Amino acid sequence: MDLPTAWFLAVAVLWTGYLVLEGFDFGVGMLLRAFGRDEDDREVTLGAIGPVWDGNEVWLIAAVGAMFAAFPAWYAATFSGFYLPVLFVLLALIVRGVGLEYRVKRDDAAWKFRWDLCIGLGSLVPAFVWGMVLANLVRGLPTTATAPGPGANTVVTASLADLFNGYALLGGLVTTTLFLLHGAVFLSLKTDGPVRYRARRFAVVTVVPVLLLTIAFLTATLALRLPSWTTPVAWAAGLALVLAGIALLLGREGWAFTATATAIGGLSVVLFGQLYPELLVSTTDPAHTLTVANAASAPYTLTVMSWVAVVFLPLVLGYQAWSYWVFRKRLGGARVEPAVQ
Repeated sequence: MDLPTAWFLAVAVLWTGYLVLEGFDFGVGMLLRAFGRDEDDREVTLGAIGPVWDGNEVWLIAAVGAMFAAFPAWYAATFSGFYLPVLFVLLALIVRGVGLEYRVKRDDAAWKFRWDLCIGLGSLVPAFVWGMVLANLVRGLPTTATAPGPGANTVVTASLADLFNGYALLGGLVTTTLFLLHGAVFLSLKTDGPVRYRARRFAVVTVVPVLLLTIAFLTATLALRLPSWTTPVAWAAGLALVLAGIALLLGREGWAFTATATAIGGLSVVLFGQLYPELLVSTTDPAHTLTVANAASAPYTLTVMSWVAVVFLPLVLGYQAWSYWVFRKRLGGARVEPAVQ
């Protein structure tokens, strides 16, 4: 395997890790006011992600940083072409982070309500936009070239209307609903009392609609490039959601969470698998398409990056695994409601 391909796989893994781990954070944030009927319940809800949400965001920094260093042309074309959507994501993440830290600074209901809305909106926007962005990369976008030559001078010329096409909107809807389900399953696993049973009830009700949306999007994605080696992965992602529903009915929240994480991971694998060996598909001129070969950094840069990753990546993964282990116990309030099958 050559270094550009290896770093494409690294970027895909980092994005997959971000979507799986930050996905349940976003889901919990969007469901905060729905499951937290009073302040005790809301504290339990936020306490479930309190020790891990900021660590999960490191995956985004790593993924974007790897894109910038390994494929600078891809990074430049993508984040300039999606300038406004990505700007809204950054603002949403800032507001969400401030809300998670500041809502406890004053014991005032109106103050906490405003920050709860910020947390919910700050979770909804990136959940939708990242799905839209990834779908557009796979589908392709209109581009131009700033200078003669392949790939490296590609500039996205898409308007907002081009970005919000039907396929991309479906992609954003799928990631949003998957994260809602993933967050609800996480709360049913990590909490006890009223929050747990509301979350479990919500997850049981929504798993079928989420499954249907996911199947529709995966089918559309596979249809873009057939035949594809990602077809079995798409089937596995759909099967994982079926198993998540069965596990929820059996009261096995741990297995259900594993299944929803597998479904999100499978969706990411399908998207990046359909993209490779391209990075950004040009619908205007195939010569403008960015590929792993024409957008990669110099071999020396990739070699240095590889040694840095070999040294530091295991340390980061070990620390994050340790933090999840330390905070593995359930959180719960004093009141307990009966489970609803």
